[in-house]
Amino acid sequence: MKAYHFTEMPYPHLPPAETYESDRVSLPSCHFDPAVGAGLYQRYLDEYVIADELGLDLMLNEHHQTPTCLDTAVPLTAAILARITRNARILVLGNPVANREDPIRIAEEMAMVDVISRGRLDCGFVRGVPYEIFCSNSNPTQTGERLWEGIELIRRAWTSHDGPFNFEGKHWHKRQVNIWPRPFQSPHPPIWTTGSTVSPAVADIARKGYHFASFLQPHDVVRRLFDVYRSGCAEGPAVANSRLAFMPLVFVAESDAAAREGAEKLSWFIKSKTPPQFRNPPGYVSIGMNVRALKGEFSGRTAAIRQRGMDYLIDSGVVMAGTPDDVVAQIIRFHDRVGGFGHLLCMLQAGFLSHEETIRNMTLFAREVYPRIRHLGNPPAEEKDRKSA
Repeated sequence: MKAYHFTEMPYPHLPPAETYESDRVSLPSCHFDPAVGAGLYQRYLDEYVIADELGLDLMLNEHHQTPTCLDTAVPLTAAILARITRNARILVLGNPVANREDPIRIAEEMAMVDVISRGRLDCGFVRGVPYEIFCSNSNPTQTGERLWEGIELIRRAWTSHDGPFNFEGKHWHKRQVNIWPRPFQSPHPPIWTTGSTVSPAVADIARKGYHFASFLQPHDVVRRLFDVYRSGCAEGPAVANSRLAFMPLVFVAESDAAAREGAEKLSWFIKSKTPPQFRNPPGYVSIGMNVRALKGEFSGRTAAIRQRGMDYLIDSGVVMAGTPDDVVAQIIRFHDRVGGFGHLLCMLQAGFLSHEETIRNMTLFAREVYPRIRHLGNPPAEEKDRKSA
């Protein structure tokens, strides 16, 4: 199993929650202090360097118009880390293709990062969360189509080396596509994507050989997602598991009390204040899926967080917190409950968790937990060779 350090680079210094409607989309930027923000950027980048030195891989994402995530341009962050780290793979999860105007620009950005890092990039593409339909002025009914068409255009741009080609799609029409530089990895960096609901698309992701990640979902939901992925992977369950990933909140401490305190600070991330008009814009999901949601079929992280406490979150695997022995046991239990996976995307920092607390958490995880879970989800030899190419 490979383990990753992840933070959304939050800006937690907000006014009292009762004084504003939403911390996404509409919170005025007058609440952002550029001097404080500059310090936070330096701190978060330093923590990624420390994670690299501790032997962890690195995960990045981007969000927009929200203090929960200051990483608004993941290609910039990935490029910085490609230059200032030495060993870690850099997982971008991901580029919101559906909400960006030009997939060719994404292909160029990611190829450049891959070359700077000498082939350490894992490149994820995502549909984009519903909150960002508004700030990107996207059509919510087209985001799925745009995601898959964009990925296909990027993949062709990465792998076409004999001169320009033309591309005719539903959403993009491109002439003379011929990107420089091409990626360092051949044929291209590993492609990742994400999902939170069971659908035929998950099996199709497996058939394409893409990695698949689930975030902050209870183990029973993750098991269903992973089983669908495994059913679509013609190369067998071992290869399938090596391409599956899960992201929990993780806090490791010397005592149960300290671990519980750290976990409560981490949970700031999953308690954001967002009104329903931003959470579910018309057309983002189908009418049928909305009906199923109203019937309680999707009891994922939102329902769990709003209705149950930390004990439930730990038992379900959304949070993994405790002493090193506790966290090892929780990871193994989750791994077994979902049928196996190969990548643990650890959110080791969120909210008001200080730099010192974050470093202690990362260090305990890297030294006391990671060596004891590496044997889980080991990829087959051919997958190892492909990742190191």
